[in-house]
Amino acid sequence: MMQSWGGWKRFPDIKSGEAIEAPAGPGVYEVRHTLTGRVMAFGHTRGVAKTIAELKADGDAGLFAKLFRRAPLAARLADLEYRTCAAVSRADAKSAAQRLLGLRQNVWRRRVSHRWALRHLG
Repeated sequence: MMQSWGGWKRFPDIKSGEAIEAPAGPGVYEVRHTLTGRVMAFGHTRGVAKTIAELKADGDAGLFAKLFRRAPLAARLADLEYRTCAAVSRADAKSAAQRLLGLRQNVWRRRVSHRWALRHLG
């Protein structure tokens, strides 16, 4: 059973030693650009805190990391914020992520068809 989304949080300053505030267990995460709202990362994982901590924004990942890990984000960490949603199991996290992705796609389709209707009918 999924809990609800937590609030948006800024990434902690790595130099100050602050920690990511996220569930250690399974769940769903979302990272967005603070100013534009553009989603930079979204997914489900067995360890939300670890996955968010491993996201790199500087693009300085080594070759091994580039081949076998998530791609670096295309923005500075200071420009990003994240939110999480804990799950009971990895399977629950996966199904919740698929459901949320489906909801987003429906909203996007409605928005596109509404714009099309305004341009061609109005």
